[in-house]
Amino acid sequence: MNEAGFRSFMPRALALARAAADTGEVPIGAVVVRDGQIIAEAHNSPRADHDPTAHAEILAIRRAALALGDERLTGCDLWVTLEPCAMCAGAIAHARIARLYYAASDPKGGAVEHGARVFDQPQCLHRPEVYTGIGEADAAQMLRGFFRERR
Repeated sequence: MNEAGFRSFMPRALALARAAADTGEVPIGAVVVRDGQIIAEAHNSPRADHDPTAHAEILAIRRAALALGDERLTGCDLWVTLEPCAMCAGAIAHARIARLYYAASDPKGGAVEHGARVFDQPQCLHRPEVYTGIGEADAAQMLRGFFRERR
């Protein structure tokens, strides 16, 4: 932790993203934290799981809810390497995640500061605090490299 008491869990999320890339999945990692402790973590695995909803955020939220025995993740933070899509932003709102930290913005598929802007909609019943750009250069470089190799 630094002098302000802030500890970044983005390095762990980035490590999970690298693990996803190593298995041929889009390199996105997510970590759910409560009281400074990792509760759950995951990386993208829609191909391996044959599940289009197996995004890192969804898997980490599911695992955290199981670990805590509650569908509401009140007081939890989510650290993810890419701006969440509309599906993941909806899950974040439904889980009542307190704070969302994400590394790279996603102008094409993101739904927090781009696209649907899920948390800005009047139908969104919970809005987490949102912090962006933490680890952005590393996450963006990893994503660019992953897609460059596949072209």
